[in-house]
Amino acid sequence: MRRARAAAPACRHPSGPTGLSFDCGALRMLAERGGSSRGLGVRIVACGAMIATLFTAGCGSSGEQATRSGRVVRVLDGDTVVVQGVGTVRYIGIDTPELHHPRKPVERFAARAAQMNRRMVQGRVVRLATDVEERDVHGRLLAYVYVGEVMVNARLVALGAAEQFPFPPNTLHKDEFARLERQAIRARRGQWGPAEGGPPWGSISPAG
Repeated sequence: MRRARAAAPACRHPSGPTGLSFDCGALRMLAERGGSSRGLGVRIVACGAMIATLFTAGCGSSGEQATRSGRVVRVLDGDTVVVQGVGTVRYIGIDTPELHHPRKPVERFAARAAQMNRRMVQGRVVRLATDVEERDVHGRLLAYVYVGEVMVNARLVALGAAEQFPFPPNTLHKDEFARLERQAIRARRGQWGPAEGGPPWGSISPAG
């Protein structure tokens, strides 16, 4: 939906903060391929760097502000939820295709982005960390949303469900989101995949 910082412990993620466990298998795949040892080494280092980025993507930052928590009782779309005792929460720094807009048709990948968000947070207790500005012009809380130590904002970008969308002054994780988006585009994940036929923001009819 288009828009109108407490220190965290070290991350411990069995499959990384973004949940992209298949990237771990990339090292094994590269190791099994032929080619020179030098070329193999370069590819392993590159893959390892990508995995390291994904692992740090969900960690809390010392720059985040006040935190609160509550259970997600409703998922409105790919980047907006309703949290019990808090109200409507808009994810900071990301944007997903429009699902409910009074003047626009449903955008491509909107339903799938909402579904991916729902699978991660629906019915779960989430931690909400704010940035410089706590609320938008609509009164929604602006937050980095965590399930355990996994930052949902970052995971959605890494999976190709969301586009990084820096909106000052809340830009604490903008570089991180930009890196994850570049990786998702290169890997053609989610809305960047060939099935979507190009840029993510093309509109489709509700029945399409």
